[in-house]
Amino acid sequence: MMVTMPAKPAPILVVDDQRDVCDALRLLLKSEGYEAVSVHAPGDAVEAVTATQFAAAFIDLNYSRDTTSGGEGLMLLSQVKQLDADLPVIVMTAWGTVELAVAALRSGAGDFIEKPWNNVRLISVLHNQMLLGATTRQARRLGAENVLLRSEGADDFIAHSDSMRPVLALIERVAPSAANVLILGENGTGKSVIASRIHALSPQRDRSFVIVNMGSIADGLFEAEMFGSVRGAYTDAKTDRIGRFELADGGTLFLDEVANLPLLQQPKLLRVLEEGEFERVGSSRTLRCGVRVISATNADLGAEVAAGRFRKDLLYRLNTVEIQLPPLRHRQADILPLAKDLLKRFVRRYLHGPMQLAPQAEQALCEYAWPGNLRELAHVIERAVLMSQGDTIQRDHLHLVGSSIIEPAQGHYGARTLAEVERTVIRAALERCDGNIQRAAGQLGLSRASLYRRLLKLGLRGED
Repeated sequence: MMVTMPAKPAPILVVDDQRDVCDALRLLLKSEGYEAVSVHAPGDAVEAVTATQFAAAFIDLNYSRDTTSGGEGLMLLSQVKQLDADLPVIVMTAWGTVELAVAALRSGAGDFIEKPWNNVRLISVLHNQMLLGATTRQARRLGAENVLLRSEGADDFIAHSDSMRPVLALIERVAPSAANVLILGENGTGKSVIASRIHALSPQRDRSFVIVNMGSIADGLFEAEMFGSVRGAYTDAKTDRIGRFELADGGTLFLDEVANLPLLQQPKLLRVLEEGEFERVGSSRTLRCGVRVISATNADLGAEVAAGRFRKDLLYRLNTVEIQLPPLRHRQADILPLAKDLLKRFVRRYLHGPMQLAPQAEQALCEYAWPGNLRELAHVIERAVLMSQGDTIQRDHLHLVGSSIIEPAQGHYGARTLAEVERTVIRAALERCDGNIQRAAGQLGLSRASLYRRLLKLGLRGED
């Protein structure tokens, strides 16, 4: 069995012109398991943020040129946020005023710490800001999928196909309500984008939109992640922790990959959905929250219920309204508009000159079956922009080879079973990738582990 070691956490930046302050904060962070990188001048901080991805930053507001106004620190804060808009920044000063704190928060700071600080509060602030920062980064990653459904400069989705019209009509009807929504569809069809769209059209649009990938939460940490915990509740619980339901209070909680929720944890989620109540781990105090829940999965939850892996009563709570997203191969009228929109955006991202699709390339895009759906389309267009040396993307630049071509008589796979269709799509991806499982998983919009499970189920093989 191959064991994947957890990735080393990103370091935390500390910016202060007093070395003893940096040393004290570095030791405190080390005791909590964090690595700190210290710099002592605004210019050095800008260079550090340019060169390194940080998990969070502590920034002093006063430096040698001006020791009381906070002007240098506010300017540095603005520069840092321009370089990394999602970086959680906590500002520090020994000359704290309400006006200065407000100015810092308006400039993008997540919180404000006065010197000398309280260690418990400082670590609590750090944990909360890092949690919020992770949520913000995840929301921004949805922007990459948003370009797949939104037209350039418009407020409407790119959805000209007949199969998307009922989807958009249902979104318009359900968004203003408080009903829970279950979004179904293959990997890469844009389920997270639809969830974001529902939130944006809801009365809670100005409140939190919190995203949780249910497949990424360790079983033993489920309650702490979802409901929070108090100091001392378990080993290494050195501060209070805010859970995802508290963060989403008054807004929307998006439970992605909800079918991956372990059966033993499902009653805990059911309770908060039914009663709106929960307790932090280690606390007997009952908290209440008002959260709209949107869930998404590519699994057949009816089959999961029948197999005893998913609770029927939980499914009823999640699917007050159910939205089924069609795969890209059933959205022929949308393929070229989406591809051209992606082309414009990737051209801007990579500072490329104007580009266009050759007629043969457009034909290839329309004929391809898109087993990886919108996510695969984005990957193909991005790669073509990078690989093309001219101003026109030719058919060969797309690298659409193999057997995933929609035949006129088989565009909807005839009377074949779902397993047969899945076997065909996966086999085609493996052929395109010379049997490489990692590359095939990327094209299909799956994780490596998910593709392995499907290979075992279908009796197929690939190469590591």
